[in-house]
Amino acid sequence: MTRTVLADITLPQVRPVERIETRRIRIPAGVAAGPHIHNCPVVGSIVEGSVAYQVEGEPVVVLTPGDVFYEAEGARITRFDALDDDVMFIGHFLLAAGQEPEIDVPAT
Repeated sequence: MTRTVLADITLPQVRPVERIETRRIRIPAGVAAGPHIHNCPVVGSIVEGSVAYQVEGEPVVVLTPGDVFYEAEGARITRFDALDDDVMFIGHFLLAAGQEPEIDVPAT
């Protein structure tokens, strides 16, 4: 048995988490999700395909199957673009009591 740490994320502030909603999300090849902001922290991993991923102010990175990403609550994600193949990823949304995941699409 082998156990490998894929991510060790320190949240920037203490946040009560009542539940975690996990979603399987698919993006067709060549589709750009566009800039967006989540109302909660999101941790995810790429299962299939690859994406160009960018948090505002940081360089673009290409995520491939097995890669883990973290989107901080309120962080502006400027790119989450499917590249040459369809993408499937798993996203875990860390939610407070009574909270539902929401996504804000700011004007570019």
